[in-house]
Amino acid sequence: MNSRFLQAATSINFPDLEQWKDEGKPVIGYSCSYVPSEIFHAAGILSMRLRGIETEGMEIGDSYFGPYICSFPKCILQLAGHGKFSILDGVVITPGCDSMRRLYECWQKAGEDYDGIVPGFFHYLDVPHKTVSHRIDWFVDEITALKIAVEEKYNLRLDQDKINASIEVYNTGRRLMDELEGLRRKESVPLSGSEAFAVAVAGTVMWRDDFNNELKQYVENLKTNATDTHKHKKRLMLIGSISDDIELVSLVESNNKAVVVADNLCFGVRQEENEISINDDPLRALARFYLGESTCPRMFGKYGERLTLMKKKIETCKVDGVILQNIRFCDLHGSENGLFERDLEKVGVPCLKLEREYGPLTETGRIKMRIDAFLERIS
Repeated sequence: MNSRFLQAATSINFPDLEQWKDEGKPVIGYSCSYVPSEIFHAAGILSMRLRGIETEGMEIGDSYFGPYICSFPKCILQLAGHGKFSILDGVVITPGCDSMRRLYECWQKAGEDYDGIVPGFFHYLDVPHKTVSHRIDWFVDEITALKIAVEEKYNLRLDQDKINASIEVYNTGRRLMDELEGLRRKESVPLSGSEAFAVAVAGTVMWRDDFNNELKQYVENLKTNATDTHKHKKRLMLIGSISDDIELVSLVESNNKAVVVADNLCFGVRQEENEISINDDPLRALARFYLGESTCPRMFGKYGERLTLMKKKIETCKVDGVILQNIRFCDLHGSENGLFERDLEKVGVPCLKLEREYGPLTETGRIKMRIDAFLERIS
Protein backbone atom coordinates (compact mmCIF):
# COMPACT_ATOMS: atom_id res chain seq x y z
CA MET A 1 0.00 0.00 0.00
CA ASN A 2 1.25 3.51 -0.82
CA SER A 3 2.65 4.86 2.45
CA ARG A 4 1.80 8.49 1.74
CA PHE A 5 -1.85 7.68 1.06
CA LEU A 6 -1.96 5.34 4.06
CA GLN A 7 -0.61 8.01 6.43
CA ALA A 8 -3.14 10.55 5.17
CA ALA A 9 -6.03 8.07 5.39
CA THR A 10 -5.31 6.75 8.87
CA SER A 11 -4.17 9.83 10.82
CA ILE A 12 -5.71 13.22 11.49
CA ASN A 13 -2.34 14.98 11.82
CA PHE A 14 -0.41 13.24 9.04
CA PRO A 15 3.04 14.38 7.78
CA ASP A 16 1.79 16.28 4.70
CA LEU A 17 -0.62 18.28 6.86
CA GLU A 18 2.00 19.05 9.50
CA GLN A 19 4.40 20.30 6.82
CA TRP A 20 1.65 22.48 5.35
CA LYS A 21 1.01 24.08 8.75
CA ASP A 22 4.73 24.49 9.42
CA GLU A 23 4.86 26.62 6.27
CA GLY A 24 2.19 28.90 7.75
CA LYS A 25 -0.56 27.96 5.29
CA PRO A 26 -4.25 27.82 6.35
CA VAL A 27 -6.37 24.68 6.69
CA ILE A 28 -10.17 24.55 6.67
CA GLY A 29 -12.12 21.45 7.67
CA TYR A 30 -15.45 20.58 6.09
CA SER A 31 -18.10 18.08 7.09
CA CYS A 32 -19.66 16.84 3.87
CA SER A 33 -19.01 15.99 0.22
CA TYR A 34 -21.32 18.83 -0.89
CA VAL A 35 -18.68 21.42 0.02
CA PRO A 36 -16.85 22.57 -3.17
CA SER A 37 -13.18 22.20 -2.29
CA GLU A 38 -12.25 24.08 -5.45
CA ILE A 39 -13.14 27.35 -3.70
CA PHE A 40 -10.51 26.76 -1.01
CA HIS A 41 -7.93 25.48 -3.48
CA ALA A 42 -8.30 28.68 -5.51
CA ALA A 43 -7.57 30.63 -2.31
CA GLY A 44 -4.45 28.57 -1.53
CA ILE A 45 -6.19 26.93 1.44
CA LEU A 46 -5.95 23.21 2.18
CA SER A 47 -9.47 21.82 2.64
CA MET A 48 -9.60 18.75 4.87
CA ARG A 49 -12.64 16.51 5.26
CA LEU A 50 -13.53 16.14 8.93
CA ARG A 51 -13.10 12.59 10.20
CA GLY A 52 -13.85 10.78 13.43
CA ILE A 53 -10.94 8.33 13.44
CA GLU A 54 -8.79 8.16 16.60
CA THR A 55 -11.86 8.57 18.84
CA GLU A 56 -11.33 6.81 22.18
CA GLY A 57 -14.41 7.87 24.13
CA MET A 58 -17.81 9.45 23.76
CA GLU A 59 -18.38 11.55 26.88
CA ILE A 60 -18.32 14.88 25.00
CA GLY A 61 -20.32 13.63 22.01
CA ASP A 62 -22.98 12.10 24.26
CA SER A 63 -23.18 15.22 26.43
CA TYR A 64 -24.08 17.58 23.58
CA PHE A 65 -25.80 15.26 21.10
CA GLY A 66 -27.44 12.68 23.34
CA PRO A 67 -27.17 8.89 22.99
CA TYR A 68 -29.70 8.10 20.26
CA ILE A 69 -28.04 9.60 17.22
CA CYS A 70 -25.49 8.63 14.56
CA SER A 71 -22.06 8.16 16.13
CA PHE A 72 -20.11 9.82 13.27
CA PRO A 73 -20.83 13.51 14.12
CA LYS A 74 -20.51 12.63 17.80
CA CYS A 75 -17.00 11.32 17.16
CA ILE A 76 -16.10 14.55 15.33
CA LEU A 77 -17.34 16.62 18.27
CA GLN A 78 -15.50 14.34 20.68
CA LEU A 79 -12.23 14.96 18.85
CA ALA A 80 -12.91 18.69 18.63
CA GLY A 81 -13.47 18.83 22.39
CA HIS A 82 -10.12 17.12 22.96
CA GLY A 83 -8.30 19.60 20.71
CA LYS A 84 -7.66 17.19 17.83
CA PHE A 85 -8.79 19.84 15.35
CA SER A 86 -6.71 22.66 16.77
CA ILE A 87 -4.75 22.54 13.51
CA LEU A 88 -7.80 23.95 11.68
CA ASP A 89 -8.14 27.65 10.89
CA GLY A 90 -11.79 27.24 9.94
CA VAL A 91 -14.70 24.82 9.61
CA VAL A 92 -17.60 24.53 7.16
CA ILE A 93 -20.67 22.55 8.27
CA THR A 94 -23.55 21.44 6.02
CA PRO A 95 -26.91 19.71 6.59
CA GLY A 96 -25.78 16.47 4.95
CA CYS A 97 -28.32 14.91 7.28
CA ASP A 98 -30.04 16.19 10.41
CA SER A 99 -27.32 14.73 12.65
CA MET A 100 -24.62 16.57 10.70
CA ARG A 101 -26.71 19.75 10.72
CA ARG A 102 -26.77 19.59 14.52
CA LEU A 103 -22.98 19.45 14.56
CA TYR A 104 -23.03 23.18 13.77
CA GLU A 105 -24.81 24.22 16.97
CA CYS A 106 -23.46 21.41 19.16
CA TRP A 107 -19.86 22.39 18.32
CA GLN A 108 -20.62 26.01 19.17
CA LYS A 109 -22.33 25.01 22.41
CA ALA A 110 -19.40 22.80 23.39
CA GLY A 111 -17.15 25.79 22.71
CA GLU A 112 -18.73 27.52 25.70
CA ASP A 113 -17.26 24.82 27.95
CA TYR A 114 -14.09 23.90 26.04
CA ASP A 115 -12.08 27.04 25.28
CA GLY A 116 -10.61 27.44 21.83
CA ILE A 117 -12.32 24.53 20.06
CA VAL A 118 -14.42 26.77 17.77
CA PRO A 119 -12.18 28.26 15.05
CA GLY A 120 -12.49 31.91 14.02
CA PHE A 121 -13.96 30.97 10.63
CA PHE A 122 -17.06 28.86 11.32
CA HIS A 123 -19.42 28.77 8.32
CA TYR A 124 -22.75 27.05 7.66
CA LEU A 125 -23.31 26.03 4.02
CA ASP A 126 -26.96 25.19 3.40
CA VAL A 127 -27.66 22.44 0.85
CA PRO A 128 -31.05 21.88 -0.87
CA HIS A 129 -32.66 18.45 -1.06
CA LYS A 130 -33.76 18.68 -4.70
CA THR A 131 -32.01 19.38 -8.01
CA VAL A 132 -34.75 21.39 -9.72
CA SER A 133 -33.65 24.67 -11.28
CA HIS A 134 -34.66 27.03 -8.46
CA ARG A 135 -32.80 24.81 -5.96
CA ILE A 136 -29.68 25.03 -8.14
CA ASP A 137 -30.09 28.82 -8.00
CA TRP A 138 -30.31 28.58 -4.22
CA PHE A 139 -27.13 26.50 -4.05
CA VAL A 140 -25.33 29.00 -6.31
CA ASP A 141 -26.23 31.67 -3.74
CA GLU A 142 -24.87 29.49 -0.92
CA ILE A 143 -21.57 28.85 -2.75
CA THR A 144 -21.33 32.56 -3.56
CA ALA A 145 -21.76 33.38 0.14
CA LEU A 146 -19.03 30.88 1.00
CA LYS A 147 -16.70 32.43 -1.60
CA ILE A 148 -17.33 35.93 -0.22
CA ALA A 149 -16.75 34.74 3.35
CA VAL A 150 -13.38 33.21 2.34
CA GLU A 151 -12.40 36.37 0.46
CA GLU A 152 -13.22 38.59 3.44
CA LYS A 153 -11.55 36.31 5.98
CA TYR A 154 -8.29 35.99 4.03
CA ASN A 155 -8.31 39.36 2.27
CA LEU A 156 -8.14 38.05 -1.28
CA ARG A 157 -10.21 37.93 -4.46
CA LEU A 158 -11.29 34.74 -6.20
CA ASP A 159 -11.99 35.56 -9.84
CA GLN A 160 -13.35 33.14 -12.44
CA ASP A 161 -9.90 32.28 -13.81
CA LYS A 162 -8.62 31.20 -10.39
CA ILE A 163 -11.69 29.06 -9.70
CA ASN A 164 -11.63 27.50 -13.17
CA ALA A 165 -7.94 26.66 -12.73
CA SER A 166 -8.76 24.87 -9.48
CA ILE A 167 -11.69 23.08 -11.12
CA GLU A 168 -9.28 21.72 -13.73
CA VAL A 169 -6.90 20.51 -11.00
CA TYR A 170 -9.75 18.61 -9.34
CA ASN A 171 -10.96 17.29 -12.71
CA THR A 172 -7.46 15.88 -13.26
CA GLY A 173 -7.77 14.05 -9.94
CA ARG A 174 -11.17 12.72 -10.94
CA ARG A 175 -9.77 11.36 -14.20
CA LEU A 176 -6.96 9.64 -12.31
CA MET A 177 -9.42 8.14 -9.82
CA ASP A 178 -11.49 6.87 -12.74
CA GLU A 179 -8.35 5.18 -14.10
CA LEU A 180 -7.86 3.53 -10.74
CA GLU A 181 -11.46 2.37 -10.77
CA GLY A 182 -10.90 0.94 -14.23
CA LEU A 183 -8.15 -1.28 -12.81
CA ARG A 184 -10.53 -2.53 -10.10
CA ARG A 185 -13.05 -3.51 -12.76
CA LYS A 186 -10.60 -5.86 -14.46
CA GLU A 187 -10.83 -9.61 -14.01
CA SER A 188 -7.26 -9.51 -12.69
CA VAL A 189 -7.50 -7.06 -9.76
CA PRO A 190 -4.14 -5.40 -8.97
CA LEU A 191 -5.10 -3.86 -5.61
CA SER A 192 -7.28 -4.58 -2.62
CA GLY A 193 -10.39 -2.64 -1.71
CA SER A 194 -8.69 -1.26 1.39
CA GLU A 195 -5.82 0.08 -0.75
CA ALA A 196 -8.25 1.76 -3.15
CA PHE A 197 -10.27 3.19 -0.26
CA ALA A 198 -7.13 4.62 1.35
CA VAL A 199 -6.46 6.50 -1.90
CA ALA A 200 -10.01 7.89 -1.96
CA VAL A 201 -9.85 9.04 1.68
CA ALA A 202 -6.41 10.61 1.15
CA GLY A 203 -7.91 12.61 -1.70
CA THR A 204 -10.23 14.36 0.77
CA VAL A 205 -7.43 15.60 3.04
CA MET A 206 -4.32 16.14 0.88
CA TRP A 207 -3.45 19.24 -1.14
CA ARG A 208 -4.93 18.33 -4.50
CA ASP A 209 -1.85 19.00 -6.61
CA ASP A 210 0.26 16.72 -4.40
CA PHE A 211 -2.48 14.09 -4.42
CA ASN A 212 -2.69 14.16 -8.22
CA ASN A 213 1.07 13.76 -8.64
CA GLU A 214 1.21 10.87 -6.18
CA LEU A 215 -1.86 9.19 -7.70
CA LYS A 216 -0.49 9.44 -11.24
CA GLN A 217 2.65 7.58 -10.20
CA TYR A 218 0.61 5.06 -8.22
CA VAL A 219 -1.68 4.25 -11.16
CA GLU A 220 1.26 3.91 -13.57
CA ASN A 221 3.00 1.58 -11.14
CA LEU A 222 -0.10 -0.59 -10.86
CA LYS A 223 -0.39 -0.78 -14.63
CA THR A 224 3.21 -1.91 -15.12
CA ASN A 225 4.25 -3.78 -11.98
CA ALA A 226 1.28 -5.05 -10.04
CA THR A 227 0.33 -8.71 -9.95
CA ASP A 228 -3.06 -10.26 -9.31
CA THR A 229 -3.08 -11.44 -5.70
CA HIS A 230 -6.87 -11.66 -5.54
CA LYS A 231 -7.55 -14.49 -7.96
CA HIS A 232 -10.53 -16.72 -7.13
CA LYS A 233 -11.77 -14.32 -4.44
CA LYS A 234 -15.40 -13.22 -4.31
CA ARG A 235 -15.87 -9.75 -5.77
CA LEU A 236 -17.87 -7.57 -3.38
CA MET A 237 -19.38 -4.11 -3.44
CA LEU A 238 -19.65 -2.03 -0.26
CA ILE A 239 -22.27 0.71 0.03
CA GLY A 240 -24.19 2.65 2.68
CA SER A 241 -23.41 4.97 5.57
CA ILE A 242 -20.42 7.25 5.80
CA SER A 243 -17.09 5.61 6.54
CA ASP A 244 -13.61 7.13 6.62
CA ASP A 245 -12.09 4.08 8.29
CA ILE A 246 -10.23 1.71 5.97
CA GLU A 247 -10.46 -0.92 8.70
CA LEU A 248 -14.08 -1.52 7.71
CA VAL A 249 -12.96 -2.48 4.19
CA SER A 250 -10.07 -4.50 5.60
CA LEU A 251 -12.55 -6.35 7.82
CA VAL A 252 -14.57 -7.39 4.77
CA GLU A 253 -11.38 -8.68 3.12
CA SER A 254 -9.77 -10.11 6.27
CA ASN A 255 -10.59 -13.77 5.65
CA ASN A 256 -8.70 -13.68 2.34
CA LYS A 257 -11.77 -14.96 0.49
CA ALA A 258 -13.10 -11.65 -0.82
CA VAL A 259 -11.94 -8.43 -2.44
CA VAL A 260 -13.93 -5.19 -2.54
CA VAL A 261 -13.91 -4.14 -6.20
CA ALA A 262 -16.52 -1.35 -5.99
CA ASP A 263 -18.09 0.95 -3.45
CA ASN A 264 -20.60 3.74 -3.13
CA LEU A 265 -19.49 5.41 0.09
CA CYS A 266 -19.41 9.09 1.01
CA PHE A 267 -15.60 9.01 1.37
CA GLY A 268 -15.23 6.56 -1.48
CA VAL A 269 -15.72 6.70 -5.22
CA ARG A 270 -19.08 7.92 -6.46
CA GLN A 271 -18.84 10.28 -9.44
CA GLU A 272 -15.22 10.29 -10.57
CA GLU A 273 -16.24 9.51 -14.14
CA ASN A 274 -17.91 12.95 -14.30
CA GLU A 275 -16.14 16.30 -14.53
CA ILE A 276 -17.06 19.93 -13.85
CA SER A 277 -17.45 22.19 -16.86
CA ILE A 278 -15.04 25.11 -17.22
CA ASN A 279 -17.11 26.67 -20.03
CA ASP A 280 -19.78 28.05 -17.71
CA ASP A 281 -19.95 30.42 -14.79
CA PRO A 282 -17.71 28.50 -12.34
CA LEU A 283 -19.98 28.90 -9.30
CA ARG A 284 -22.99 27.61 -11.23
CA ALA A 285 -20.90 24.76 -12.63
CA LEU A 286 -19.87 23.84 -9.08
CA ALA A 287 -23.50 23.98 -7.92
CA ARG A 288 -24.68 21.74 -10.75
CA PHE A 289 -21.96 19.20 -10.11
CA TYR A 290 -22.05 18.96 -6.33
CA LEU A 291 -25.84 19.00 -6.11
CA GLY A 292 -26.93 17.49 -9.41
CA GLU A 293 -24.46 14.59 -9.48
CA SER A 294 -25.17 13.47 -5.92
CA THR A 295 -26.07 9.86 -5.24
CA CYS A 296 -26.73 10.44 -1.53
CA PRO A 297 -30.10 9.29 -0.10
CA ARG A 298 -30.62 12.75 1.39
CA MET A 299 -31.63 13.90 -2.12
CA PHE A 300 -35.38 13.69 -2.65
CA GLY A 301 -36.82 11.69 -5.54
CA LYS A 302 -33.53 10.16 -6.67
CA TYR A 303 -33.89 6.53 -5.57
CA GLY A 304 -34.42 5.27 -9.12
CA GLU A 305 -31.21 6.94 -10.28
CA ARG A 306 -29.27 5.54 -7.34
CA LEU A 307 -30.57 2.00 -7.99
CA THR A 308 -29.62 2.30 -11.67
CA LEU A 309 -26.11 3.38 -10.66
CA MET A 310 -25.82 0.41 -8.29
CA LYS A 311 -26.88 -2.03 -11.00
CA LYS A 312 -24.45 -0.49 -13.50
CA LYS A 313 -21.52 -0.81 -11.07
CA ILE A 314 -22.50 -4.36 -10.18
CA GLU A 315 -22.48 -5.32 -13.85
CA THR A 316 -19.30 -3.51 -14.93
CA CYS A 317 -17.32 -4.66 -11.87
CA LYS A 318 -18.65 -8.24 -12.07
CA VAL A 319 -19.79 -8.10 -8.44
CA ASP A 320 -20.72 -11.38 -6.75
CA GLY A 321 -22.41 -9.83 -3.73
CA VAL A 322 -23.26 -6.50 -2.10
CA ILE A 323 -22.75 -5.49 1.53
CA LEU A 324 -25.20 -2.77 2.58
CA GLN A 325 -24.05 -1.26 5.85
CA ASN A 326 -25.43 1.59 7.90
CA ILE A 327 -24.45 3.28 11.14
CA ARG A 328 -26.96 2.76 13.93
CA PHE A 329 -29.60 5.54 13.93
CA CYS A 330 -28.78 6.46 10.30
CA ASP A 331 -32.35 6.73 9.03
CA LEU A 332 -31.37 7.68 5.47
CA HIS A 333 -29.08 4.74 4.66
CA GLY A 334 -30.89 2.36 6.99
CA SER A 335 -34.15 2.89 5.10
CA GLU A 336 -32.62 2.94 1.64
CA ASN A 337 -30.53 -0.17 2.26
CA GLY A 338 -33.77 -2.08 2.82
CA LEU A 339 -35.01 -0.93 -0.59
CA PHE A 340 -31.69 -1.82 -2.23
CA GLU A 341 -31.74 -5.27 -0.65
CA ARG A 342 -35.27 -5.90 -1.93
CA ASP A 343 -34.61 -4.69 -5.47
CA LEU A 344 -31.15 -6.21 -5.91
CA GLU A 345 -32.11 -9.61 -4.51
CA LYS A 346 -35.08 -9.53 -6.89
CA VAL A 347 -32.67 -9.51 -9.87
CA GLY A 348 -30.41 -12.18 -8.39
CA VAL A 349 -27.76 -10.09 -6.60
CA PRO A 350 -26.96 -11.53 -3.12
CA CYS A 351 -27.03 -8.86 -0.41
CA LEU A 352 -25.97 -8.62 3.23
CA LYS A 353 -27.51 -5.81 5.30
CA LEU A 354 -25.47 -4.77 8.34
CA GLU A 355 -26.05 -2.26 11.10
CA ARG A 356 -22.94 -1.05 12.93
CA GLU A 357 -21.46 1.71 14.97
CA TYR A 358 -19.10 4.17 13.32
CA GLY A 359 -15.38 3.51 12.77
CA PRO A 360 -13.41 2.74 15.93
CA LEU A 361 -16.65 1.80 17.70
CA THR A 362 -17.50 -0.97 15.20
CA GLU A 363 -18.18 -4.36 16.75
CA THR A 364 -15.65 -6.24 14.61
CA GLY A 365 -16.30 -9.77 15.90
CA ARG A 366 -20.02 -9.73 15.17
CA ILE A 367 -19.55 -8.06 11.78
CA LYS A 368 -16.84 -10.52 10.71
CA MET A 369 -19.00 -13.51 11.63
CA ARG A 370 -21.86 -12.23 9.47
CA ILE A 371 -19.52 -11.48 6.54
CA ASP A 372 -18.06 -15.00 6.76
CA ALA A 373 -21.58 -16.46 6.67
CA PHE A 374 -22.46 -14.29 3.69
CA LEU A 375 -19.42 -15.50 1.76
CA GLU A 376 -20.41 -19.08 2.45
CA ARG A 377 -23.84 -18.30 1.06
CA ILE A 378 -22.54 -16.92 -2.25
CA SER A 379 -19.80 -19.54 -2.66
